[in-house]
Amino acid sequence: MSVPASFDLQDRRILVTGASRGIGEALARGLAACGARVAVAARDTTSLQRVAGDIRASGGIAEVVTMDVSDVASIRAGVADAAARLGGLDVLVNNAGVEQVCPSLEVDESLWDRIVDTNLKGAFFCAQAAARGMRDRRQAGAIINLCSLTSEVGIPTAVPYGASKTGVLGMTRALSTEWAPLGIRVNAIGPGYFRTAMTEVFYQNEAWQQAMMAKIPSGRFGQFDDLLGACVFLASEASRYVTGQCLYVDGGYLAAI
Repeated sequence: MSVPASFDLQDRRILVTGASRGIGEALARGLAACGARVAVAARDTTSLQRVAGDIRASGGIAEVVTMDVSDVASIRAGVADAAARLGGLDVLVNNAGVEQVCPSLEVDESLWDRIVDTNLKGAFFCAQAAARGMRDRRQAGAIINLCSLTSEVGIPTAVPYGASKTGVLGMTRALSTEWAPLGIRVNAIGPGYFRTAMTEVFYQNEAWQQAMMAKIPSGRFGQFDDLLGACVFLASEASRYVTGQCLYVDGGYLAAI
């Protein structure tokens, strides 16, 4: 049985930020395997070359874009570079983010700024740069932001991160209403508990693992492949009438609390 045409990503031009590792890397690999032409972006060019090389070795198309999402000038240059290399942009996967566990009474201004500037300010200016290109080329497009469980619930020692990801959810909703007349859909994916370099500090605690597992109805933590279906859906024409939404991929965690 063939895949319905509305889910087809063949030759779709997609920029994935934070693609040098973790969720961003997995989504870039998965989208390329579905036929998309991807530009992988991050600060770590060496890791990006590895990711892009693996995609090409598997028959996919990948371009490397060096970008620092905490710097607006770097964002604008990086998005323009990605569009030039791919011949335009159809989709932005706004994945880049940082986290640092810290009791709220010990959070200082530099930590707050680093997390919020990367996760929220950076996400906005990435979306803005991509949307300007889509508008100028008069082409429909899709922007997929990465939210978090902290967009919905409070997590101790994650106040700057939760504030930034709650902001990303609000940004998603606001941009979706403003950019719909331009043919640009803005949605989000909210991963549940996935083991990444950024979340590894939690997984080192066996008691934490057991406590979290007990709260997940599906009975397991997320695997990167679990996120691909949601991303393909939101990047494809199958979601052409979906905008302003956040699809949580969390094994039922939020539904159960």
